[in-house]
Amino acid sequence: MTASEQIENACREAHEKFLKLDAEVYKDIIEKLQFVIVSYNADKNPIGLYHIGAMALDLLKKHKEQKPRQVSKDLIETLEKALAREKE
Repeated sequence: MTASEQIENACREAHEKFLKLDAEVYKDIIEKLQFVIVSYNADKNPIGLYHIGAMALDLLKKHKEQKPRQVSKDLIETLEKALAREKE
């Protein structure tokens, strides 16, 4: 899997998680993730995925601190690994 595919998949997983957590509270990040995913599919430029993916990671970590069982360690690790591949 390429770095671009990995960050796209990680952002899709984060998007799904935010929808399940609370679509109203996380409305902004949900919309941003949706936009960059569609944008990536149109132009294959992953820069937006990395930028918004980093924002999503921060929000997921904060949510996990408050409610540890609602955000899986695997999701956070998936996003971290995908973000780490940005330079490839």
